[in-house]
Amino acid sequence: MSVTELTEKLATPELRTALYRGVRTVAVYSDRRTEFAALRLAAGVYDLGWRAKIVLTGSDRVRWLNGMITNNVRDLPVGRGVYAFLLNPQGRIQADLYAYNRGDSLLVDSDQSQAGKVLGIFDHYIIMDDVEVANTTDKLTAIGIAGPQSEEVLRAAGLEVLVTDSLQVQDASWEQAGVTIVRGDSAEFHSYEVWLAPANVDRLWNALVKAGAVPTGSEAYELLRIAAGFPVYGQDIRDRDLPQETGQSRALHFTKGCYVGQEIVERIHSRGNVHRTFTGFLLDGPQVEPAASIRVDGKDVGELTSAAVLPVGDTDIAVGLGYIRREAGVPGREVQIGNKTARVSRLPFADVFQ
Repeated sequence: MSVTELTEKLATPELRTALYRGVRTVAVYSDRRTEFAALRLAAGVYDLGWRAKIVLTGSDRVRWLNGMITNNVRDLPVGRGVYAFLLNPQGRIQADLYAYNRGDSLLVDSDQSQAGKVLGIFDHYIIMDDVEVANTTDKLTAIGIAGPQSEEVLRAAGLEVLVTDSLQVQDASWEQAGVTIVRGDSAEFHSYEVWLAPANVDRLWNALVKAGAVPTGSEAYELLRIAAGFPVYGQDIRDRDLPQETGQSRALHFTKGCYVGQEIVERIHSRGNVHRTFTGFLLDGPQVEPAASIRVDGKDVGELTSAAVLPVGDTDIAVGLGYIRREAGVPGREVQIGNKTARVSRLPFADVFQ
């Protein structure tokens, strides 16, 4: 069982750990309400050691990866990244990932729970191409920080932040160590990642906490993910799902050229819609379990894939993410989820980020 480098260095008998995206990390440092509030209203720092880092080199790397994923790598400037899917020839999603142009290489960032699958797909499709693939997860880890005070905390800890756009990358130095600062992929909340060598991860963590960041475990981070409406592969996105069903239009590019599964994506695009879509739900009463069916007038019209109770101020808001048939997925429409009444909601959940 894999354990993040930060967990190995910080874990004490008092800190509860849990598996998150296939890797063991600290679940809670203080309590979820405090930690979730920091991520929304101040600055919460969290472990991203459950992410995998895969480096592509070789003269064919850009052309080859552009033919593998749903987004445009061919025209990606140095120091920028994109979110994308890996598809099979039938257009079904096999993995999701971020791809960054690092100049003399491409860096692919995905969950460690997907790393083996991604590497296997890459290996299958590299035939006569000049592409070398290296899993560098043991050499490069990451810390995340989110909240409106994130940039202020980073600067107080000695990191000059120059990135201003989503998925923009900046190489920097911190206490004589090389680090990379990445602006997060969210319009709903401010967030950054800092990539660095595992040997330095606890020093940076302590510096950020000293500068005012609240230590935040995977449980509060999961609440933030659901509140923002970000689907996660393996739970909200499955290998039977089509790209347009997920609502993640930022993962798709329609003029980049051919890639695996493109024909299906283009067919759906020209048709103009899909039969179901990914959306949010506001639940009346306690949280219901994922995989619960969604019904309208007694008929199944969808399924819940994620659920959480969000501690916002002195109240708790029960929410869910999932798929619903397009004609039923009108914001504000009342539906039944399990034995609970719910309403379809736009994403992100507006009350959480006000």
